Amino acid sequence: MSKLREPGKLGRTVGYGSFLGSYEATVNHALEGLRDEKVMNRIWAHDHTVWRKDPAEISNRLGWLHSPEVMVEAIPELTAMANGLRAEGYEKALLLGMGGSSLAPEVYRLTFGVQEGYLDLSVLDSTDPGAVLSRAESLDPAKTLFIVSTKSGGTVETLSFMKYFYTRAAQALGTEEAKKHFVAITDPGSGLETKAKELGFRRIFLNDPNIGGRYSALSYFGLVPAVLIGMDLNTLLERAATMACNSEGCNCPVGGDNAAAWLGATMGALAEVGRDKLTLVLSPAISAFGPWVEQLIAESTGKDGKGILPVEGEMLKSPEIYGHDRLFVYLKLEDDSTQDDKVKALADSGAPVVQLNLVDLYDLGGQFFLWEMATAVAGRCLGINPFDQPNVESAKVVARQMVAAFEKEGKLPELSPVLQTEGITVYADEGAESLEEAFRAFMSKARQGKDESAGRSYVAIQAYLEPTSGTTAALQELRTKLQGTYRMATTVGYGPRFLHSTGQLHKGDGGHGMFVQLTADTAKDVAIPDRAGGEGSSISFGVLKMAQALGDRQALLDGGRQVIRFHLGKDITGGLRRLVEALV
Repeated sequence: MSKLREPGKLGRTVGYGSFLGSYEATVNHALEGLRDEKVMNRIWAHDHTVWRKDPAEISNRLGWLHSPEVMVEAIPELTAMANGLRAEGYEKALLLGMGGSSLAPEVYRLTFGVQEGYLDLSVLDSTDPGAVLSRAESLDPAKTLFIVSTKSGGTVETLSFMKYFYTRAAQALGTEEAKKHFVAITDPGSGLETKAKELGFRRIFLNDPNIGGRYSALSYFGLVPAVLIGMDLNTLLERAATMACNSEGCNCPVGGDNAAAWLGATMGALAEVGRDKLTLVLSPAISAFGPWVEQLIAESTGKDGKGILPVEGEMLKSPEIYGHDRLFVYLKLEDDSTQDDKVKALADSGAPVVQLNLVDLYDLGGQFFLWEMATAVAGRCLGINPFDQPNVESAKVVARQMVAAFEKEGKLPELSPVLQTEGITVYADEGAESLEEAFRAFMSKARQGKDESAGRSYVAIQAYLEPTSGTTAALQELRTKLQGTYRMATTVGYGPRFLHSTGQLHKGDGGHGMFVQLTADTAKDVAIPDRAGGEGSSISFGVLKMAQALGDRQALLDGGRQVIRFHLGKDITGGLRRLVEALV
């Protein structure tokens, strides 16, 4: 792969390279703009005018710049907590959270595993009753620490999880003992802080309120779970600090080796000329990093009618399968060559390719900071505020209306299907005689984007289903078939998890999404207690999940998006297989 410039060492041996082909001049022009307007210096000076004249949701969102240095001071405290829990016989931890509160911990657990003698961490970020039950039935409350994690302190999914598991623990252990099994991570003054104090939680970690959820991987939200599985926080933060130093204003975007400025300029400049589908290619050992990057980019850039679509987990194909809307970013772990040949073929075909090199797993500390800064820079290039999320609330509003209707009438609003066949019910804006016809009619509305600047559609599969390995494999098969049939970028997200990761982009970008919503019957529902440790329930996890699905569908339609819903009934795997067959 040719190099835009020699990458330097970034303090060690981490480097980057690229093949940008005809886009090299476009990126260089963007870099010159960063230099001339002193953008990197101004970011470090917390100058909100880098993005907007109004400081709202910018000046109070830049605390992540200092996480690598500030959080070092918390390491002794965190280490002591972890050692104390181990000494008391705790064996497992369950993190209850969504989006920015859950994705970084999941990266740490799936990438680094669990060191001997430390707590085995799992993450619950699905309101599917089956997902809730599977966690509950696999954990012994007497040996489990429950981590309730939400910045706002009011996330409905997280608080529902908390009420359910606190009640369950209190029933099994008694209220006084149950208190010792819960910790909270939240912002000062949040509703969760108040509730955790009332319930007598073991610990409450108050995070810097000037850090947004998706920029919180190197704060308490990421580091509390990381220390519990035995990670070396000193090394992680050292790598992050090295990248932070590399990103400073004194390292000129032109002529220097400022990796974050360069990556951000590449992302933003190429998106502006139609290469707005940032496709991640990762070495297998760090594949869990992809969903975290997906959330960061999608929530930060998908607004004001603009957006960079992060594509993670898509099977890498030969060059001819892709349209002219892709930017490939290859995160390559040293001594791994799994994707080398395919990436080289893409570069040889003329597609723009960026390569980021990692020496070992702990280089992810640097990557967390690199991508945070690069996304902030890309927001500058696109002329948007990368720290707000103006469209996230739309789906929540409709979902709350659905829940209110359920509580009043005992049922959710019912939609009229256009087709019922083979156990699958279809909801769309026009009738169809078969699944094949329904799919064809829906996809005929996609934008082909033959002109690079015209904007090409993407397909987003929104699976309000229980996240199991079998379902994930079937969804991947459906995704691959859609990609091959229509040669469009594809994404897959489990609901309601994706509402906290890609939901902003779905409603705030240029409207290029084709949304395939998947729902199914609930085999066994689970009641959500009205209050933690109490009796009585007004709603179940199954109803909450369906209300969120209906709310998101309506919010997309209200925004002029294209949506089709397939209700798979009781046979999820069989229904997904039938949808694959219907793509002809």
